[in-house]
Amino acid sequence: MSDARARLDALGLRLPDVPAPVAAYVPAVRAGAFVYTSGQLPFVAGALPETGKVGDGPGLVDPQAAAGYARTAALNAVAAAASVAGGIENIVRVVKVVGFVASDPGFTGQPAVINGASTLLQEIFGDAGIHARSAVGVAVLPLNSPVEVELIVETA
Repeated sequence: MSDARARLDALGLRLPDVPAPVAAYVPAVRAGAFVYTSGQLPFVAGALPETGKVGDGPGLVDPQAAAGYARTAALNAVAAAASVAGGIENIVRVVKVVGFVASDPGFTGQPAVINGASTLLQEIFGDAGIHARSAVGVAVLPLNSPVEVELIVETA
């Protein structure tokens, strides 16, 4: 069993089925030693757990909840990467994370939200999960998702 698989088990997690694309693209592409994932939403059993913009106040997605959704989106991205890498055991390093946060105009906490994804990747891959990252606030995301995460990983 790979270290990543053992860490998933210790966290009580399993790689979900790769979510079906919502448009004309594939979930991940391998190019040489690297896998690039498409942006992954926080689907759980085929549905978004919450929709809307992230911020503080009534009618907005709570930033802590959004960090949890970023964690879920990252797990979906790992599943997509593993699906073309020949399994999670063939992912040797997380190189880059790009996280998008559908943000209320006054919200500036995008880095804290995307920490949900970064923390999960470090929990799964250990030091190989430490990565470069961008956390970007946007006006809206597909299906009104609060977050979207994409990965670049290196494979064996």
